[in-house]
Amino acid sequence: MTQERLDNALKQCALFEGIPEQDRSALLRIATARKLHKNSTLFGEGDRAEGFYLIISGRVKVFKVSPDGKEHILHIFGPGEPVGEVPVFSGQDFPAFAETLKQSELLYFPRSGFLELATQQPQILLNMLATLSMRLRSFALKIEQLSLKEVASRLSEALLEMAGEASVADKKEVVELHITKGQLASQLGTTPETLSRTFQKMTRLGLIRVERKRVELIDREGLEGLALGTYPLEG
Repeated sequence: MTQERLDNALKQCALFEGIPEQDRSALLRIATARKLHKNSTLFGEGDRAEGFYLIISGRVKVFKVSPDGKEHILHIFGPGEPVGEVPVFSGQDFPAFAETLKQSELLYFPRSGFLELATQQPQILLNMLATLSMRLRSFALKIEQLSLKEVASRLSEALLEMAGEASVADKKEVVELHITKGQLASQLGTTPETLSRTFQKMTRLGLIRVERKRVELIDREGLEGLALGTYPLEG
């Protein structure tokens, strides 16, 4: 990875937004570039949080494993997003596992060096607080979805989020699933069988069209209603 590419990656990360060039250079001096194959472990639950990662390319899943061995995906991170920064900042152990979903390029920041730089650059601390607030809000929404919403509502909300907020009139909206349907089911807190039935039902109602990993959003208004619980999923 070239220095220019790494510097651009820092610029695009919310954690380092507004950081002067000299401070980005200092961050890169303490960072280590890593290239990991698919299914590589970044850290395990209970491991000491001695550093965190910034994804340059690829995807990383953060997940918990139940006592009976069932995996539940908490979040999937992509390029420009940090992974594991919360326990590093708080000085706690990692509360979950992290593993690459595909070949990935990452920057690793050691805790000691990062905290030393952060104390010298208040903007990093302010950005960290903003990142922590967004993560807290994300988990609060996830708890709400799992406890109050049906699978169809969770799936609709996920598809709309992947498609983005903007809707272009008279143009198709297509979502490309970058994870398997099994992984999507885990992320939504359901089983692959239930997810498949939900996809089929939403297809019969004319809300979506599914072709392998491509999901065409046909009726955005209906999907928005389903996400809010105001659209009756029947049939």
